[in-house]
Amino acid sequence: MSKTDTPTIPELQSEVARLRDELQMRDQLVQQLSQELFRLVKGNAAATPTAAVSERQKGEIKALREQIQGFEQQAMFYQEQLSAKDAEIYQLRQSAQEMTDRAKMLEQVVEELPRIYKEKFEQRLAPVREKVALIQQENRRLHAELQSVSYRLAVRSRRISHLDLPSFPRMGATLPDLSNV
Repeated sequence: MSKTDTPTIPELQSEVARLRDELQMRDQLVQQLSQELFRLVKGNAAATPTAAVSERQKGEIKALREQIQGFEQQAMFYQEQLSAKDAEIYQLRQSAQEMTDRAKMLEQVVEELPRIYKEKFEQRLAPVREKVALIQQENRRLHAELQSVSYRLAVRSRRISHLDLPSFPRMGATLPDLSNV
């Protein structure tokens, strides 16, 4: 059943009200006919013996009984329709309540999602932070070691460059020119 085929609750309620009005009107007609039939039967019984009821009156009585039967059948039909509509309204109300409850639950879940995601993110981030802290600590240690090695190397190279080498006096002697050779 599609949404367009399903009547809404207000439409169903108005249909139920209309059917109840029709049923009440029919009940009133049945009541009036019953009273009229009773009056006719009682009036005829008092006026003439039952055996002497005219054929015309018998026909009227038979027609009235058939009408009463028709009205009773219509009343039962409308009562069944009302019961079916009442059951449908009850089912729709139950469905609406279930949908409302589910919507509230989903709203609550949606409201809790940011907190849940933050907790999960923090849980996943904790090992990464620990690893970063360890790497930074190792980096500081290696940096300190590098500075220490650089310092020792600088001290060692300074010792080597400060060696006192013998210096030779400059003599006036010239070196032979070997460019012609």
